Amino acid sequence: MPRERAGSAVEVGLVELVRLCLSRLRHLGTFLIVLSLASCASPAVALAPTPPQLSALRIDPTATATVVPTEAAAPTETASPPTATPTLAPDAWQDFPVVPAVSRTAREIYARGLALGNDPHAFSVIGDCEGTPNRFLGPFDYSPNYYRLGDYAYLEAAIDQFAGSFGRISLAANSGFTTSMVLSQFWAHPSFCQAGETPLTCEIRVHRPSIAFVMVGTMDYVQAEAYEENMRRILDALIESGVVPILSTKASNLEGDWRINAITARLAYEYDLPLWNFWRAVQPLPGHGLRPDGMHITWGYNFFDDPAAMRNGWPWRNLTALQALEAVWGAVAGPAPTD
Repeated sequence: MPRERAGSAVEVGLVELVRLCLSRLRHLGTFLIVLSLASCASPAVALAPTPPQLSALRIDPTATATVVPTEAAAPTETASPPTATPTLAPDAWQDFPVVPAVSRTAREIYARGLALGNDPHAFSVIGDCEGTPNRFLGPFDYSPNYYRLGDYAYLEAAIDQFAGSFGRISLAANSGFTTSMVLSQFWAHPSFCQAGETPLTCEIRVHRPSIAFVMVGTMDYVQAEAYEENMRRILDALIESGVVPILSTKASNLEGDWRINAITARLAYEYDLPLWNFWRAVQPLPGHGLRPDGMHITWGYNFFDDPAAMRNGWPWRNLTALQALEAVWGAVAGPAPTD
C-alpha cells in the first residue's frame, strides 16, 4: 500500500509539473508575440514641413576598410610559422561602401546555384518585419504609381529581372524574427513547409532563389551572444544551396555597442560575400533614419526624386537595396572580369 500511494503521488506530481511547464510556455509565447508585434507596429506617415535639400545621387563611396592582420604564433624548431590571418578592425564596417563590390566567390556561388536549378529571376529575403513587402521593396511589384526612380532609371532593368519577388512574402521573413527563429523548425509555415524544415530551408526549397538578402539582426539584441553562430549557419545553408547572400548592416543599435553590425561585416569579409551597408546610407538623415524609439525606420514614399520623401529612412532603404541587388546581379550574371 505505501508503495502504491507513493507511486500515485509521483504520478500526480509529474502531472502538476507538466501543467506548470505548459503554463509557463504559454506565457512565454504570449510575451514573444507581444514583443514581435510591438517591434513591427506600422509607423505613422509624417513628412517634415521644411525638408533640407539632401542629395538623391547614387551613394557609392569608395572608402577602403581597415584591415588589421592578426599576430602569428612564434615559430618553433619543429613547425613552420602559420600565415597571419587578416581580420577587420572593430569599427572598419563603418567605412564599407553602401553598394557592395562583388567577388569571384559570389560569382562561383551563383553559377553553382544555376546548375542546381535556382531561378535567376528570383531573390529571397531572410529577415524580420522590415523584410516584408509592405515595407521592403514591395512597391516595385505593385505598380509604377508606387515609386519614382528619378535619376535612377537604370534600376528598371533589375525591377524587370526580378519581377514577382519584390511583392512576394518570404517564408523566412516575419515579425520579430531573430536568427534563432529563422533556424527553428517551430517557426516554419505549416501550410508550405515540410516536416523537419526551418523557415530558411523551406524558403530555399519553395522559391529557389539565386540571391538572398540576409537582413535579420534587429531583434537579435536580446541574444546577441548567439548571433554570430546563427549567422554562420544561415550563410552556410545559403551557400550550400547555391544562393548568393547579400548581408546587410542595420540602422539601429539596440544592443548598445554596434556588435551586430561589426559581426555582420566581419562575416561578409571572411566569407567574401557582398555587404550592403545600409547603416552608412542613413547617417546624413534626421535621426539617422530612425524614429525616436531608436528601432523603427522613418517612413516615406518611394519617390526618389522628392527631397521631402528622401528625408526619411525607408526610401533610402529601398533605393539602396535595389542598387545592391542590381550591382550583385549585374556582376554574377554578367561576364567574368579579366584579372
